[in-house]
Amino acid sequence: MADIPQLVTLLEELFSLENDFQVDQEKQVTGLALLIASQKDAVFVADVTNTVIGMCSVQTLISTAEGGAVGIVEDLIVSHSYRKQGVASSLLAEVFNWSEHQGLKRLQLLADQNNSFALNFYKKQGWRFTQLICLRAADYNSL
Repeated sequence: MADIPQLVTLLEELFSLENDFQVDQEKQVTGLALLIASQKDAVFVADVTNTVIGMCSVQTLISTAEGGAVGIVEDLIVSHSYRKQGVASSLLAEVFNWSEHQGLKRLQLLADQNNSFALNFYKKQGWRFTQLICLRAADYNSL
């Protein structure tokens, strides 16, 4: 929980790369606190001398296709000055290790279609594109 202010700063950097999300520190603090307190989700951090330089979260849900729990990887971000040093790969390795111990049957993620740096990174890490696309309700509160 003590890392939340630093994690919010990383999310601000991430959201500057993604057109679908806006920075709202109060929402980010609330979301991070919920993830950290969760018994079924996880937030991984990378730090150098007590400074958080990277993060990644994984959230679980039930998949009818898999017949069990799967994970959604979100918020993989490494501070700009620490990129291309293996930090993101290490965070993903921790996610995979944790997911395996949790018995998750699949991992998936969403990435901004215009973030070629991230898409190339995921491809090099062995992730593959699917035929699925992401849709979001335009105004959920009006449904």
